[in-house]
Amino acid sequence: MTDADLAQVKDPGMRLLASLGWLHRMQPQTVFVNEGETADSAYVILSGRVKVFASDPEGTEIVLNICGPGECIGDMALDGGPRSASVMTLDRVACAVVSRDALRKAVAEDPDFALRLITTLIRRNRIATSKIKGLALQGVRERVLSLLEGLAVERGGQRIVGEKLSQIEIANRVGASRDMVGRVFKELQAEGRIRLEKRQISLG
Repeated sequence: MTDADLAQVKDPGMRLLASLGWLHRMQPQTVFVNEGETADSAYVILSGRVKVFASDPEGTEIVLNICGPGECIGDMALDGGPRSASVMTLDRVACAVVSRDALRKAVAEDPDFALRLITTLIRRNRIATSKIKGLALQGVRERVLSLLEGLAVERGGQRIVGEKLSQIEIANRVGASRDMVGRVFKELQAEGRIRLEKRQISLG
């Protein structure tokens, strides 16, 4: 692992973890973690983005998280249990693959790293709890607005959703059908809450 490989990983703890692994590159749309598999490694994303998702036997999918450079996935490999979700690349991705033995050794030998890992797990649990609350207590309209607000960035005096998302991708993230999201979009556009041009969403 070279300094160039680690350039986008800013957190010292994640850099340390990544340095324990080996470099792996993947093309977009590659599923490299499958829900239910035995966990034997963790991954530190060095470049690109991945989608963490779960699905039922009928193929209905919900997106749990989108992760980018400097984020660790599969860190629950510590317990050797089955994977709780699947992971697919969205872009060309480079990651460091860290074995369970190397991960356990880093936790045992470096209290600061162990604390950072615990903090990461707590943050992830908060995100999961927030998503569950949203699915349980909010309507589809509120979940769509909450997602768009969370992704919005300032650009040229406008609030733009940073990712170009299709309605099916939004539906997967908010746990709703594409038809329902389509109806919500029509309502929001009619109210001037959002504008849509070539899959670029602007917030009003």
